[in-house]
Amino acid sequence: MPFFRNPSKEPLWKDEFSVFTSDERYVTRRQFTKFLTLASLGMFVGNLWILAKSRLTKTPAFPTAEVAEIDEIPVRGVKLFTYPTPQDHCIMIRTSEEEYVAYSQKCTHLSCAVYYSAKNDRLECPCHQGFFSVKDGSVLQGPPPRPLPQITLEREGTKLVAIAVKGS
Repeated sequence: MPFFRNPSKEPLWKDEFSVFTSDERYVTRRQFTKFLTLASLGMFVGNLWILAKSRLTKTPAFPTAEVAEIDEIPVRGVKLFTYPTPQDHCIMIRTSEEEYVAYSQKCTHLSCAVYYSAKNDRLECPCHQGFFSVKDGSVLQGPPPRPLPQITLEREGTKLVAIAVKGS
């Protein structure tokens, strides 16, 4: 019997093989440190990629679109339009003789359509009682997490033209 050395009949290779089944379920400090280092390096490289991509890509230029004639809407009146694409619904309010504001009509909470309440002088979302300021689109009350994206308007002669979206 050349394969057995001890009386318990255990094979010789078990004495020479240094890995034990009971030790396989444990992770050594070296393995754990190696894993943490590689994971951290991977996240760092990923963040560098995101930063480089955001710096190198240009922000898309918004199209210019005619929204309304200057005297088309009365003071505290509303006009609905689409900008920058036909799928993006917007609301424009004439707040005074010379002042117009426009916002995305999509609530920042669950994308319900907001409407202007002249009685309360605010934009209201009927789905979950979210209220927005007419002056700057900020959240006054309710669950919306951020202000409404504002449409930048510019006067060209007797026309109001949408030129950009802020806060989208």
